[in-house]
Amino acid sequence: MTPAVLIASVYVFALAAFLGYQVISRVPPLLHTPLMSATNAISGISLIGSIVLAGAKGYPLPAHILGFVAVTTATINVVGGFGITDRMLKMFGKRKPEANPEAKAVRK
Repeated sequence: MTPAVLIASVYVFALAAFLGYQVISRVPPLLHTPLMSATNAISGISLIGSIVLAGAKGYPLPAHILGFVAVTTATINVVGGFGITDRMLKMFGKRKPEANPEAKAVRK
């Protein structure tokens, strides 16, 4: 990797980190669930990229190891994110009626 490509990569990473922080810090609480769903989609894209890296030929062993670590962490991130999003969306759904209506009458 040439020094110019390395510097450009670091610059893009730093800019993306700064921009991501600025965007996330200004999100109102009402938009957290849709934002989380979009973040899960981005994590899914990084999961696909890490699978490609982990299985590609011609890269040294450390690249394959980092690819495996990336696959593992991205999978945990996607599954956990969808689980949390599902729980948040259930909070806004209709409540199920109680299974035993007589139990409600006894409590009164």
